[in-house]
Amino acid sequence: MVPTLIRKPSPSSSGGRSVRREPRTTSATIRSMQLGLHLLTVSLIVISAARAAISGAPLTLVISSAFVFSCWYLAGILVAGRVPEGHVDGRWLFGLALLWFAAVSVSAEFAWLAFPLWLLAGYILPWRWAVVFSAVVVGMVTAAPILQYGAVNFAGIVGPILGGVFALSIARGYSELANDLRERQRLVISLMHAQKEMVALQEELAQTQRMSGAHEERTRISRDIHDTIAQGLSSISLLATVALENGAKERMPRTLSQIDALARDNLGDVRRIVSALAPAELEDRALASALGRMLNRLEAESGLKTQVRIDERLPVLPTAVEVALLRTAQSALANVRQHAGATRVVLNLADAGDSVRLDIVDDGCGFDVPAWDTTFEPLSGTGAGGYGLHSMRARLRELGGGLDVESSPGDGAALSAHVPLALHPRDGS
Repeated sequence: MVPTLIRKPSPSSSGGRSVRREPRTTSATIRSMQLGLHLLTVSLIVISAARAAISGAPLTLVISSAFVFSCWYLAGILVAGRVPEGHVDGRWLFGLALLWFAAVSVSAEFAWLAFPLWLLAGYILPWRWAVVFSAVVVGMVTAAPILQYGAVNFAGIVGPILGGVFALSIARGYSELANDLRERQRLVISLMHAQKEMVALQEELAQTQRMSGAHEERTRISRDIHDTIAQGLSSISLLATVALENGAKERMPRTLSQIDALARDNLGDVRRIVSALAPAELEDRALASALGRMLNRLEAESGLKTQVRIDERLPVLPTAVEVALLRTAQSALANVRQHAGATRVVLNLADAGDSVRLDIVDDGCGFDVPAWDTTFEPLSGTGAGGYGLHSMRARLRELGGGLDVESSPGDGAALSAHVPLALHPRDGS
């Protein structure tokens, strides 16, 4: 590649002297223009020297002038190609102009070299100084024939002026083209940096989403385990404790049968939690039947009097609603069995228009609801109501529903879960 000699300084340059060459990643058009300038200069040096020799100028001076001019021009090319960042002293052009003045004093035929000087001035110097420089060169071109031949014609005056204007115009266009190329390169680099930053942000966002999804999944699994496996194991423990305390051998087979049934149910729940399937009780999408079986089992195992009321107008519920209500009932009935000391529990499932309500009422010992709200520790699962009630409320809120609890010490408890039929999940999922 042919390196650019020097380029026009930026406005921040001091005095317009220290200038930089074009970046090496120039376009084919820029490289072609650079090569064309060099070939033009070499050709004009040869032509000028030949015409000067033919015109009778001293051959030694002609060859010396052409040689020194060529060496100075080549030095600028080499420096522009090797100096870091392409910094070249702007006085190089003025040195080249002085050598040209000396050559013109040897022979007016060297006036042909004015054309590359105009091109270089239009590209290297600020526009105002380029015009001044070109005017001086035009004056020298016009004066050379007078100094050598004693006269000049009209063409000898108009020709250099037109040539200077034409050369400056070409240099100006080349300068604008080079500036546009540099700006495009700067934009490309900026876009590449922006793309890298965007990729990094996307990766960070994806990582955040994965962490959020993992947290939500852990929360869901913890609720499912609490509402199914934990309650089942607790029931098994109660049955075994009662059997050991009573020591009645005739009741042992029945107790073992109940424990076996609970263990099998818990095993099924574990498998379905791992497989992320719907609860076993809802495989036929019959929430009412599942609730009825749950109450019958509770009555058989604990001796509690139970009653189930199912609204016949109840529509077919979405699976998510059925799962939430079933888990709520499981957890609530487990609390009644373990903590309430109740003798009777009533479950009511009703259509409330735009929502479905599940009410569970017992006649147990009750508890202090405000204390339950303020003393519960979510991370430890401790407090008046334990993990279950808060887990129920969180599950229902995810579907746009809620949980209302009414109770006081000694007056039993009433729990009401409600979920809209048109789901509006709080997390947007």
